[in-house]
Amino acid sequence: MIASRLIVDSDFAISDLDRRVFGSFVEHMGRCVYTGIYEPGHPTADENGFRRDVMELTRELGPTIIRYPGGNFMSGYNWEDGVGPKEDRPVRLDLAWFSKETNQFGTNEFMDWCKKVDIEPMFGVNLGTRGPDEARHFLEYCNHPGGTALSDQRRAHGYEQPHDIKFWCLGNEMDGPWQICRKTADEYGRIAQETGKLMRMVDPTIQLSACGSSMWDMPTYGTWEDTVLDHCFEQVDFLSLHSYFMNPHDSTEEYFGNIELTDNFIKQTVAIADAVAARKRSAKRIMLSFDEWNVWYKARSIEDLRKPGWPVAPRLIEEVYNYEDALVVGGALITLMNNSDRVKVACLAQLVNVIGPIMTEPGGPAWRQTIFYPFSQASRFGHGRVLRPVIDSPSYQAKTFDEIPYLCASVVDDEASGRTTIFALNRHLEEDMELKVELRGLGTDRVVEEAIELFNSNMKAINTKDTPNAVAPTYNADVRIEGETLIAKLKPGSWNVLVTRATK
Repeated sequence: MIASRLIVDSDFAISDLDRRVFGSFVEHMGRCVYTGIYEPGHPTADENGFRRDVMELTRELGPTIIRYPGGNFMSGYNWEDGVGPKEDRPVRLDLAWFSKETNQFGTNEFMDWCKKVDIEPMFGVNLGTRGPDEARHFLEYCNHPGGTALSDQRRAHGYEQPHDIKFWCLGNEMDGPWQICRKTADEYGRIAQETGKLMRMVDPTIQLSACGSSMWDMPTYGTWEDTVLDHCFEQVDFLSLHSYFMNPHDSTEEYFGNIELTDNFIKQTVAIADAVAARKRSAKRIMLSFDEWNVWYKARSIEDLRKPGWPVAPRLIEEVYNYEDALVVGGALITLMNNSDRVKVACLAQLVNVIGPIMTEPGGPAWRQTIFYPFSQASRFGHGRVLRPVIDSPSYQAKTFDEIPYLCASVVDDEASGRTTIFALNRHLEEDMELKVELRGLGTDRVVEEAIELFNSNMKAINTKDTPNAVAPTYNADVRIEGETLIAKLKPGSWNVLVTRATK
């Protein structure tokens, strides 16, 4: 057994945890919308055509904000196609995913769905084929109370009250060669500045996010962020980050290095944003929106990305997640929480079917993928302040990162409920870990309220529609509290959520 020590103190917090860090993503891609969240005629469909089984699993997963309608899809989308009577909506070619878009699900349907599952919407505007004028029109349609052509159009469509959408993304991955109407950093920075200016004239209460680099290893990473923010610094509140984790050496130990790389990506991007602020002599701090992240490396062939014949809702990048993927997702969540001072929004991409924690069959069941569990538990217990963790743990060397501690952990303290939650990943694949957590200044009268572990001896184990619970959380009985110290035994290669509560 290896021994690790984790120390936190109630006086040393990183930041309050913004609940929007537990966001997700719905794009008009593959089967995320059609036969995912929306399937009229399904046995569980409600009067709107929304799958009740997916809504139930979404509530259990616990996303707090959802990005829509893309993704790459957004750079060719005409928002007007998706509003008004369904029989009048045009069928379009979607150049992002080489599919047909029926537009039977659009802005108002998404807002209806968000209200049913009690989730905040995050919308994006098309800065690929379109620009500032369409963006401010879209915002006016959604948010203006009435008395104008566009706001009255919304009211005529059955939505008397404004949608009051507060968070807007200025385009998507505009640096990517794959993007419809890719821009240079100067081109995008200028259009983001002017679009933001117009949108704030329509509704000054909104928050805006500019596109950062599509990936950390983009050749223009760093210079892109610097140039874009130099143009639009005064108009935006957030800069986006995107990252998809891969297992480059088919090695779990190497795979875990993605967690450290993500932490570096965040800190380096913060440094760039703050350098722009310093150059502008500004006290303003740009926050980060990690609005696309997940594991994605198995379903990456050309057949996974497009199907011939312009089909409607084809099966695209339907990654089947295994147990080790769940561990990496858990580690990524820990990293996001431990950077809560600057990461205020994050979106697991996507929600259903397309690299999603939820899978469905058309006309059939819905089930939880392995990555469902770390996310649902982090969202359920991630309330309060993130305390600054001091970790003393053995480590190992890897190609992906020089030094990887076996213990990866975050601690969130919720003064309102008296709960302090430890999220812990044991990255040693052969030995149990004795973990001692010193909860300094949080009181000695505490009890263990929950002790959840996700463990499977087979790193490649998966959940399917026939075996939906092959990988599922269980109770860890080997957890106790002695004074201010929690002591737990963590299984090799396991994700753990340990919830303590003050009794006085």
